[in-house]
Amino acid sequence: MGKPLALVVDDEPDIRELLALTLQRMDVETRTAADVSSAKAQLRSREFQLCLTDMRLPDGDGLDLVAWMQAQGLRTPVAVITAHGNVETAVRALKSGAFDFISKPLDLANLRKLVANALRLSSAAPMSAAGDRVRLLGDSVPVQKLREMIARVARSQAPVHITGESGTGKELVARMIHELGARVAGPFVPVNCGAIPGELMESEFFGHRKGSFTGAVGDKPGLFQSAEGGTLFLDEIAELPLPMQVKLLRVIQEKTVRPIGQPQEVPVDVRILSATHKDLRALVAAGQFREDLFYRINVIELRVPPLRERGSDILLLARHLLERQAREHGLAAPTLGPEAAAKLAAYAFPGNVRELENILERAVALCAGGTIGIDDIQLQATTAPLAVDEGNALGERLDSVQRDAIQKALEANRYNKTAAARQLGLTLRALRYRMEKLGME
Repeated sequence: MGKPLALVVDDEPDIRELLALTLQRMDVETRTAADVSSAKAQLRSREFQLCLTDMRLPDGDGLDLVAWMQAQGLRTPVAVITAHGNVETAVRALKSGAFDFISKPLDLANLRKLVANALRLSSAAPMSAAGDRVRLLGDSVPVQKLREMIARVARSQAPVHITGESGTGKELVARMIHELGARVAGPFVPVNCGAIPGELMESEFFGHRKGSFTGAVGDKPGLFQSAEGGTLFLDEIAELPLPMQVKLLRVIQEKTVRPIGQPQEVPVDVRILSATHKDLRALVAAGQFREDLFYRINVIELRVPPLRERGSDILLLARHLLERQAREHGLAAPTLGPEAAAKLAAYAFPGNVRELENILERAVALCAGGTIGIDDIQLQATTAPLAVDEGNALGERLDSVQRDAIQKALEANRYNKTAAARQLGLTLRALRYRMEKLGME
């Protein structure tokens, strides 16, 4: 294979020359264009592994070129050069389909990282969400659409916010985005924002230097540094307190962190993925989540469908989970009887895939003769799907489901609320709130 080929689009000769020289030192051949029309002509005539375009061009702007490339189905990663501090333009570029952005004045170190990521993406074989590493099972329409979106956003460096109920598999989706993207060789660092005590958050996220506070017996890298070159997944981001939200926003915008006790900032190269089961828009309206941070992390939004919307996927997942549990215990996988299968298919699964897994673990322990029967499937509530026309009874039934699930988790963990919250996929704060709301305190 020959050298990779890049197209630089800018109406300033000095910028074109600087970019061409930088790319040449990275062993990348370069072609240049001074406007949108000549850039389109070159993109039609040959295949490029990277396109760098300025925003302001004589016959249009960089976003016009990005949109045209998307419409033509070109797989060339395109990065937009924006004015320093122009966050709105950067977000617009990412929403339009740009691979990434870089601000003027150009930081050559950041430019080299961007180019390296783009070339890794271009050199990889075309990937679909059905690749070997993917573990999102199901043939339902919602899951097929989710796979398509995962494959698309994996080709970008844009922040992605993943929404969905507890237990739907939001971290799995984040891992898939990482594994199908240009940063697959880098680390994937997941962090539950609700599990970090407030007084330790800054140290955990940004690191600290020895002696910077009592107990700092050595230098410690933060989560951002640990994710260098890879992906940082901020699960339950709604749990971040407002002061930490301000610091996170600055890191995302400036791409630098300042460890506690260190005077100078340190550059970081990470992709931010986030998730929550809460409604961030409602939290923004209530003043509990910063609007500017919301728009920065929510450049692309992915919704993970609840299990009750996935139809026949329920039984497919059940059989897969039974086989996995059997392998883990060195046993033959039990058969799911027809009545047991019908009982599962009719259930609403308020706890989603995580609840299905727990139900099947109990069923494996209870069944005899290698077949799971209807009595082995112990559900938290009625097997009938929740009806939306039952008025106030719907809220009462939901409360009953939550109360029963919390009570069983508390009993299973000897009334240790921290352990019960972990089992339910909640933060301790969220568990306490729900118990108080349900009159369980």
